[in-house]
Amino acid sequence: MAIQNPPVSQTRSFTTVFMIEMWERFGFYGMQVLMVTFLMKKLGFVDTRANLVWGAAAALIYATPAIGGWVGDKLLGTRRTMLIGATVLAIGYSILWIPPETLGLTDGGSGLMALLTPANLTYFALGVIVVGNGFFKPNAGNLVRKIYEGDDTKIDSAFTIYYMAVNVGSMLSMTATPWIRDYIGARYGDSIGWHTAFGCCAVGLVLGLIIYFFMRRALRDIGSPADDLPMNMRRALPVFGTAFLLIFVVAFILQSEAVARVCVYAAGVLILGVFAHLIRSSQPSERAGLIAALVLTVQTIFFFIFYSQMATSLNLFAQHNVDLSFNVFGVHLFNWIPEQYQNLNAIWIVVLSPVLVFAYNSLGRIGKDPSIALKFALGFAAVAVGFFMYGVGASSAVAGQVSSWTMIWGYGWYSLGELLVSGLGLAMIARYVPSRMGGFMMGAYYVAVGLSQYLGSIVANYAHIPDNITDPVQSLTIYVSLFNKLGFVGIACVLIALAMLPLMNKLSASHSDPANNHTPLPAVRSEEFNNP
Repeated sequence: MAIQNPPVSQTRSFTTVFMIEMWERFGFYGMQVLMVTFLMKKLGFVDTRANLVWGAAAALIYATPAIGGWVGDKLLGTRRTMLIGATVLAIGYSILWIPPETLGLTDGGSGLMALLTPANLTYFALGVIVVGNGFFKPNAGNLVRKIYEGDDTKIDSAFTIYYMAVNVGSMLSMTATPWIRDYIGARYGDSIGWHTAFGCCAVGLVLGLIIYFFMRRALRDIGSPADDLPMNMRRALPVFGTAFLLIFVVAFILQSEAVARVCVYAAGVLILGVFAHLIRSSQPSERAGLIAALVLTVQTIFFFIFYSQMATSLNLFAQHNVDLSFNVFGVHLFNWIPEQYQNLNAIWIVVLSPVLVFAYNSLGRIGKDPSIALKFALGFAAVAVGFFMYGVGASSAVAGQVSSWTMIWGYGWYSLGELLVSGLGLAMIARYVPSRMGGFMMGAYYVAVGLSQYLGSIVANYAHIPDNITDPVQSLTIYVSLFNKLGFVGIACVLIALAMLPLMNKLSASHSDPANNHTPLPAVRSEEFNNP
């Protein structure tokens, strides 16, 4: 008689994915919090170039999961592709761990050595990370869906808890990696400090893989059909070959502003083309929903332009114009490291998320839950207030330095706006786009979010600080000018969103998709890859 394996509990299966996701996010946010500063201080980039390089990398990081999910479902298996992604990510962060000088890499070489520079090594590492993220992100989220497939009573709460992994991982790394960089750098040299901090990101991925190894049986029955078959090398080799080639394509895009710009234009044309194709091929009863999805996708692009300021202009503002001393009622508690202010986003989301869950559920019980379009308008309003907070703080700045409390309250409003909008992107697709078109639309949506990341880096460059400006009072004026403009753009977005509410309500009412009565819980962080 065959021995049957005992069934694995959903909780144990979920915990396995939760843990590897937490450590993957530890690695990603630990890298993100440092990258723009690293490009400037170690590679000598000016702020405008550093912003654009990170903007292009972030755009590709958001876009590649559109392909990775298909690879997991159809070719390699969801579980297997997630593990491949985690392994590739660990390799990417490990490349950043290596000080270029230990490899003899310097600027100004000749022949082949002219290509082997610290900057090109960084581009290559980011290319590896982009590819690894494309494999990992969509498939980790898909595993959570498969664990709770058919159990609708648990899936919303499961995803809410799952997003907590994002916050736990990001809070740990965004606090730790800047501190590790400074601590190690002060004792063993600045270069060792930077690369050790990146090495911690690689260690996070390795820990996630070790945890998976010991808990892998919890996922033995979870995955796509391809997971239950030996790897088909006729399918796998083209995937791996394409992924390897894509690493070099990404590195080429990152080092060339002109190429990145062409890719952005092409992405915009692609998005419009996909919508035009879907609307043209749709039934008359489906077109209202598709038009509503198009309007909300455009609004999403604007929101993520605001969101991308966290790693660019707000990060550099903290380095130039924020008093790092944190005082409560005149009592000094500690000093911030400038990059650590980005951690406020995750902290505020942990604080505010339960409040919004309670509010949405309470309003839903009395039939007053706000529409997606109204949530977008409220989200833009909160973001606008957040950016105006920096101008308010500047009015009481001392020698060009604003209080740390300005960052705390600014990020608070900023994060509230994120929570109001976050989780609505793919939920919007579920509501308004027919299921037979969902794959095309999700791909276009991912590309749209990536497009906004690069556009956000262009916006951040309006706060460029010339080399001859070293006075914080002067740089404060430049940053506040940008933040005030973003605040006014946020108000304009609110007014446009409110003006379109009647149209959006009409489109929603005429939309025949039965999914349009589903109201999702708010997601935690803008983890657009994983929303149910």
